[in-house]
Amino acid sequence: MNPHSGMHLVLMLPEILVFGAGLAVLIGGSFLARAHQWWGRVVAAAALCGAAVVAAVQLAGPDRTAFDSTFAVDTPTGVARIVAAVGALLVLAVAGDEISGAERESETYALVLFATAGVLVLAGADDLLVLAAGYLLASIPLYALIGLARTPAGAEAAMKTYLLGALFGILLLLGVTVLYAVTGSSWYPAVAAELDAAPAGPVAAGAIGVLGGLLFKAGGVPAHFWVPDAAQAASGTVAMFVTTVPKIGAVLALYRLVTVLPDTIAWSLLIALFAVVSMTLGNLAAYWQNDPRRLLGWSTVSQVGYLLVPLAVVGRSDLAVPALLFYLAAYTVTNSAAFAVSTALPDRRELDAYRGLVSARPWLAVALAVALLGLLGTPPTAVFVGKLTIAGAAWEGALAWLAVAVFVNTLASLFYYLRWIIPAFRRAGDRVEVFAARRWSAPTAVGAAGLSLALGVGAGAAWTVLTG
Repeated sequence: MNPHSGMHLVLMLPEILVFGAGLAVLIGGSFLARAHQWWGRVVAAAALCGAAVVAAVQLAGPDRTAFDSTFAVDTPTGVARIVAAVGALLVLAVAGDEISGAERESETYALVLFATAGVLVLAGADDLLVLAAGYLLASIPLYALIGLARTPAGAEAAMKTYLLGALFGILLLLGVTVLYAVTGSSWYPAVAAELDAAPAGPVAAGAIGVLGGLLFKAGGVPAHFWVPDAAQAASGTVAMFVTTVPKIGAVLALYRLVTVLPDTIAWSLLIALFAVVSMTLGNLAAYWQNDPRRLLGWSTVSQVGYLLVPLAVVGRSDLAVPALLFYLAAYTVTNSAAFAVSTALPDRRELDAYRGLVSARPWLAVALAVALLGLLGTPPTAVFVGKLTIAGAAWEGALAWLAVAVFVNTLASLFYYLRWIIPAFRRAGDRVEVFAARRWSAPTAVGAAGLSLALGVGAGAAWTVLTG
C-alpha cells in the first residue's frame, strides 16, 4: 500500500463527499417512499456544504498534488470546488419547487451530484487520463438530466446533447491519444517537457481534439448547439445546472491544458478567435429570442466567450488566472439568479409576460434586474469586475483587439437584456397581473442576486484570496 494513500484521500475529500453522496442518494432513494424523497436533497446539500468547507480549509494551505501528482490541489482547484458547490446548492434550492415529490426526484439529485463530482475532477486534473475520466463523469449524467423532461422538445434536446457529446468526446479522446503518442506520457509536466521537440502537426491535432471536447462541456463555439435547446426544453432546475456548473470544470481544464502547450503552435490565437466568435454569435442569436430561458441559453454561449479571453493570455499576463477564477464565481451566482427568476414564474415563457412584475413582486423584479444587468457587466455587480479584469488581462497580454472585442460585445448585449428588464418594470395597465411565485425559487433568485452584488462590492477581498 502506498504510504501516502491516506493523504491522497484527504486531499480529494471534496470529490469523495460529492460522489459518495450521489451513490447514497441513488441507492437510498430506492427504499424511500415518494413523500420522503426530499431526504435526498438534504443529503446532497449536506455533502456539498461539507465539500465547500473542506475546500476552503485546503485553499488556505500550500499547493499540493494527489495520486502520483495526477490531481492538483491548488488555488484554481479550491476555487472551483467552492464555486461548483455553491452553484449546485442553488440548483438544489430551486429543485425544491420543481421536482419535490416527483417520481424521479432522488435520481435527479444523484445525477446532479455525479455531474458535479466530474466537474471537480476536471478542474483539478493534471493528467490526460484523469481529464478523460472527469470529462465522461461530468458529461454522461447531463444527457439523463436533460431527458428527464419527457417532452418532445426535451427528447430532442437530450438527443442533440448526446450526439454532440459523443462526437466531441471522441475528438477529446483522439486528442489525448495523439498527445500521448508524441510525448510518451499523459502527465502534464512530462507532456510539456516533450511537446517543444514534437512535430507541430500532431501536436496541433491533439490540442485541437482536446480543446474541442472541452468546448462542448463549456458550451462554447463550435460545440454550442445543444445549449439553447437544453436551456429551453429542460426543467428550470436542469437548465440552471447545465448552463452554470459544468462550465467551471471545463474552463479550468482548458486552463491547465494551455499551460503545457508549446509556442510552436498558435494556440493563443485559436482560443482568442473562439472567444470572439462565441461572444459575438451568442449575442446576435439572443437578440431574436422571446423565450426567456432560450435567451439565457444564448447568453450562456456569449459568456463562455468572455471566459475564454483570459485563457488566451495565460503565461503572458499576471491578471489572467485570478481574472478567470473571479469571472467563474461571478457568472455562477449571477446566471443562477436569472434562471431562478424564470423558475419562480414557470408559466411566463415569453418576455412580455413579465409586464407588471415590479408591482406584484418587487423583490423578484429587482433580482431579475440585478441578474441581467450583472450578466451585462454593470457596476457594482461581480461580472462588471470580471469583465474589467479579463479585458485588462487581454490588454496586458498584448491582445488589445481582444479587449476591444469584450467591450464591443458587452455594449451589444445591452439590447436583449433590456428586452426582458423593461417589461418587468412597466405597469400592467388596466389588467391586474397575478404573479404566483414559487416558494423556493423566488428567495433563491433574491439570494443569488444579493451574492452577485456582495461579490462585486467585496471584489478587493476576493482578489486577495485569488492572488494570495
